[in-house]
Amino acid sequence: MGLSCFVCFDGGRKQQRREEERLASAEARAKAAEAAQKRQEQFEKSAAGRAACAQLQGMAKQSANSNKGEPVLKWQMS
Repeated sequence: MGLSCFVCFDGGRKQQRREEERLASAEARAKAAEAAQKRQEQFEKSAAGRAACAQLQGMAKQSANSNKGEPVLKWQMS
């Protein structure tokens, strides 16, 4: 009977350790997400970030205007 109580007690410690690890992992993920968000905001404010945004907008605009409703591949009979 003494051995079974030890197993129960040890299982409780394992469960507590797992819960502590889960909480620490969640906290680490939250900190990483916050740091990534700050880096993204700093990049968007930088000259390189603004240039990249302008380039993406220009590419999207060009892509939207390049087709103008015509088929991409045209069939030509000779």
